[in-house]
Amino acid sequence: MSRLFLLGVATAVSLSAQAAPPRVAVVVELFTSEGCSSCPPADAVLSRLAAGQPIDGVQVVPLGFHVTYWDQLGWKDAASLGDATARQQEYGRVFGEDRVYTPQAVVDGRDELVGSDEAGLKRAVARAAAQPHARVTLSAHLESPDLIVATAAVDAVPAGVKEKLRTLYLLTEDGVTSIVKRGENGGRTLHHDAVVRRVSSTGEIRGVSAWSRDRLRVVALVQGERSRHVFGAAMTAVR
Repeated sequence: MSRLFLLGVATAVSLSAQAAPPRVAVVVELFTSEGCSSCPPADAVLSRLAAGQPIDGVQVVPLGFHVTYWDQLGWKDAASLGDATARQQEYGRVFGEDRVYTPQAVVDGRDELVGSDEAGLKRAVARAAAQPHARVTLSAHLESPDLIVATAAVDAVPAGVKEKLRTLYLLTEDGVTSIVKRGENGGRTLHHDAVVRRVSSTGEIRGVSAWSRDRLRVVALVQGERSRHVFGAAMTAVR
């Protein structure tokens, strides 16, 4: 009788674990630059959020966007990307042109704040997670040595969404180290995670052989074209 009781408890615990809802994916975008002396603390915050996943029920999806406009100010960031600058300017049209700076964090396209404000970021992530999200299923594989093909399926879009949505695919690389020789961070060795290397609207991501495959991830995010709110996201390693 005792053994049957224990088996029943174990089965109940197992079923309870299986029934646990999936974590809500919340996107944290950090606009940063190796030329900016106030950016390394924000880079470290993004890495901690990615590695520690500190909020119950939430999967933080990190994106480190290295902008280009610091490149003429003493140090050219090897990770800087024109798409990063353009994306931040898109947010500037939503939040206000005076809200374009580094280090700037944008959470699910809804809130913006200083990227080194770790406590504020956690609060913003929790607020975003409370909003309805679409369900995004993502796969990514290496089609050839220089091409990744990613496919996302999106369903359960929140009923209140009335704007056109777009799906973007982003390739990120973890564990990037840089020795900065000039500029505001001259003499420092900087470490970055979730560095955005490519942005694609089709799921075909080219030019990938330049980076370490075991450090690459693909992110798909579903974003409102007008509001820039992120309504769903997923992240996966490259198979």
